[in-house]
Amino acid sequence: MKILQNSDIPIYKQIASQFKEDIMNGRLSEGDYLPSIRGLARDLKISVITTMKAYEQLAEEGLIAPVQGKGYIVNPQDREMVKEQHLRLLEQHLQNAIESAKLAGTSRDELVSMINILYDID
Repeated sequence: MKILQNSDIPIYKQIASQFKEDIMNGRLSEGDYLPSIRGLARDLKISVITTMKAYEQLAEEGLIAPVQGKGYIVNPQDREMVKEQHLRLLEQHLQNAIESAKLAGTSRDELVSMINILYDID
Protein backbone atom coordinates (compact mmCIF):
# COMPACT_ATOMS: atom_id res chain seq x y z
CA MET A 1 0.00 0.00 0.00
CA LYS A 2 1.34 3.40 -0.99
CA ILE A 3 0.55 6.47 1.06
CA LEU A 4 1.51 9.94 -0.13
CA GLN A 5 2.25 12.05 2.91
CA ASN A 6 2.27 15.32 0.95
CA SER A 7 -1.00 14.67 -0.88
CA ASP A 8 -4.05 16.89 -0.62
CA ILE A 9 -6.04 13.69 -0.07
CA PRO A 10 -6.22 12.73 3.62
CA ILE A 11 -4.33 9.55 4.50
CA TYR A 12 -7.44 7.72 5.70
CA LYS A 13 -9.10 8.38 2.32
CA GLN A 14 -6.01 7.11 0.50
CA ILE A 15 -6.15 3.89 2.52
CA ALA A 16 -9.90 3.44 2.02
CA SER A 17 -9.56 4.13 -1.71
CA GLN A 18 -6.84 1.52 -2.15
CA PHE A 19 -8.78 -1.14 -0.25
CA LYS A 20 -11.93 -0.25 -2.20
CA GLU A 21 -10.06 -0.65 -5.46
CA ASP A 22 -8.68 -4.02 -4.29
CA ILE A 23 -12.19 -5.19 -3.42
CA MET A 24 -13.74 -3.93 -6.63
CA ASN A 25 -11.00 -5.53 -8.74
CA GLY A 26 -11.18 -8.86 -6.93
CA ARG A 27 -7.75 -8.67 -5.30
CA LEU A 28 -9.63 -8.90 -2.01
CA SER A 29 -12.51 -11.35 -2.05
CA GLU A 30 -15.54 -12.09 0.08
CA GLY A 31 -14.38 -13.46 3.42
CA ASP A 32 -10.85 -12.08 3.23
CA TYR A 33 -9.65 -10.27 6.34
CA LEU A 34 -8.07 -6.87 6.13
CA PRO A 35 -4.83 -6.32 8.02
CA SER A 36 -5.34 -5.51 11.69
CA ILE A 37 -5.82 -1.83 12.43
CA ARG A 38 -2.77 -1.71 14.67
CA GLY A 39 -0.66 -3.74 12.25
CA LEU A 40 -1.51 -1.55 9.28
CA ALA A 41 -0.90 1.60 11.32
CA ARG A 42 2.50 0.25 12.37
CA ASP A 43 3.43 -0.78 8.81
CA LEU A 44 2.42 2.59 7.36
CA LYS A 45 3.84 4.52 10.31
CA ILE A 46 0.55 6.32 10.90
CA SER A 47 -1.82 6.60 13.84
CA VAL A 48 -4.29 3.88 14.75
CA ILE A 49 -7.02 6.54 14.63
CA THR A 50 -6.26 7.26 10.97
CA THR A 51 -6.42 3.56 10.09
CA MET A 52 -9.64 3.14 12.06
CA LYS A 53 -11.20 6.06 10.19
CA ALA A 54 -10.39 4.39 6.85
CA TYR A 55 -11.94 1.09 7.98
CA GLU A 56 -15.02 2.89 9.29
CA GLN A 57 -15.48 4.59 5.92
CA LEU A 58 -15.30 1.22 4.15
CA ALA A 59 -17.77 -0.28 6.64
CA GLU A 60 -20.19 2.62 6.08
CA GLU A 61 -20.03 1.88 2.35
CA GLY A 62 -20.85 -1.76 3.08
CA LEU A 63 -17.61 -3.09 1.66
CA ILE A 64 -16.31 -4.55 4.92
CA ALA A 65 -17.74 -5.52 8.28
CA PRO A 66 -16.24 -5.87 11.75
CA VAL A 67 -15.98 -9.37 13.18
CA GLN A 68 -15.84 -9.41 16.97
CA GLY A 69 -12.31 -10.23 18.11
CA LYS A 70 -11.03 -10.91 14.58
CA GLY A 71 -10.89 -7.58 12.75
CA TYR A 72 -12.58 -6.59 9.52
CA ILE A 73 -13.74 -8.92 6.78
CA VAL A 74 -14.68 -8.23 3.16
CA ASN A 75 -18.44 -8.42 2.67
CA PRO A 76 -20.06 -10.27 -0.21
CA GLN A 77 -20.30 -7.85 -3.11
CA ASP A 78 -23.39 -7.32 -5.19
CA ARG A 79 -22.10 -7.58 -8.77
CA GLU A 80 -24.45 -4.84 -9.97
CA MET A 81 -23.29 -2.55 -7.16
CA VAL A 82 -19.65 -3.24 -8.03
CA LYS A 83 -20.36 -2.54 -11.70
CA GLU A 84 -22.10 0.71 -10.77
CA GLN A 85 -19.12 1.74 -8.64
CA HIS A 86 -16.77 0.99 -11.53
CA LEU A 87 -18.92 3.08 -13.85
CA ARG A 88 -18.99 5.95 -11.35
CA LEU A 89 -15.20 5.83 -11.07
CA LEU A 90 -14.86 5.68 -14.86
CA GLU A 91 -17.15 8.70 -15.18
CA GLN A 92 -14.95 10.67 -12.76
CA HIS A 93 -11.80 9.77 -14.70
CA LEU A 94 -13.40 10.67 -18.01
CA GLN A 95 -14.60 13.99 -16.61
CA ASN A 96 -11.02 14.74 -15.52
CA ALA A 97 -9.75 13.74 -18.97
CA ILE A 98 -12.30 15.99 -20.67
CA GLU A 99 -11.31 18.95 -18.48
CA SER A 100 -7.62 18.32 -19.24
CA ALA A 101 -8.37 18.02 -22.96
CA LYS A 102 -10.22 21.33 -22.94
CA LEU A 103 -7.34 23.02 -21.10
CA ALA A 104 -4.93 21.62 -23.66
CA GLY A 105 -7.09 22.80 -26.57
CA THR A 106 -7.79 19.25 -27.72
CA SER A 107 -10.87 18.77 -29.86
CA ARG A 108 -13.57 16.20 -29.15
CA ASP A 109 -12.49 14.17 -32.18
CA GLU A 110 -8.86 14.19 -31.04
CA LEU A 111 -9.90 13.08 -27.56
CA VAL A 112 -12.09 10.27 -28.91
CA SER A 113 -9.23 9.18 -31.17
CA MET A 114 -6.87 9.09 -28.17
CA ILE A 115 -9.36 7.03 -26.17
CA ASN A 116 -9.77 4.59 -29.07
CA ILE A 117 -6.01 4.13 -29.38
CA LEU A 118 -5.52 3.68 -25.64
CA TYR A 119 -8.48 1.30 -25.38
CA ASP A 120 -6.98 -0.98 -28.04
CA ILE A 121 -3.56 -1.13 -26.35
CA ASP A 122 -3.19 -4.32 -24.30
